[in-house]
Amino acid sequence: MAEAKKTEKKAETKKQAPQASVKGFYHYLRQAWRNPTKESIEKIRKESIAWREGERITKLERPTRLDRAHALGYKAKKGFVVFRVVIERGGRQKARPTTKRRSKRFNVKKILKLNYQQVAEIRVQKNHQNLEVLNSYKLGKDGQFYYFEVICVDTNAPEIKADPNFRWLQNPANRFRALRGLTSSGRKSRGLMNRNPNLKIRPSARAWNRKGR
Repeated sequence: MAEAKKTEKKAETKKQAPQASVKGFYHYLRQAWRNPTKESIEKIRKESIAWREGERITKLERPTRLDRAHALGYKAKKGFVVFRVVIERGGRQKARPTTKRRSKRFNVKKILKLNYQQVAEIRVQKNHQNLEVLNSYKLGKDGQFYYFEVICVDTNAPEIKADPNFRWLQNPANRFRALRGLTSSGRKSRGLMNRNPNLKIRPSARAWNRKGR
């Protein structure tokens, strides 16, 4: 009888449903950005109005999206800088020339094989050449602008030099990553996220005389 009771207890313990895993703070923060409420949408709309009226590149004290920033490598210590970038939407056209052109040179078309996020990273890199662009993420958009936040690292800061996780940024081969299309958004716009061997994009599009894209 005792052995039968033991087997019954073991069977009961096996049938018990596993306990639900406890979610952390960043999980709920990420869900709040993915599924915003009406109040948060209205708050973001009011903030975007202030972003439009401000500078196109603004230095921030801390990231607006903590969950996304930490996932992309941001750390709350000296040497990390975050910028908010405002990019105008719409067709990328040059200003139409008025004089001293042949008629066939009066074109306004401007072809850029860059996504908006990479353009934001490039503008930050050109404005702050003492920093290195680590990564970036999208904040939102409206009818006229895109809003991005770009994470930069000061490779000369003692805190960064002492951190073994960021020594690769001090390598001269990794200088100006955003200008060379080596960031995540840059690799995406170059088509390097696709591993199809038939695409003529490796080692680069220029190596294939721009035939791959």
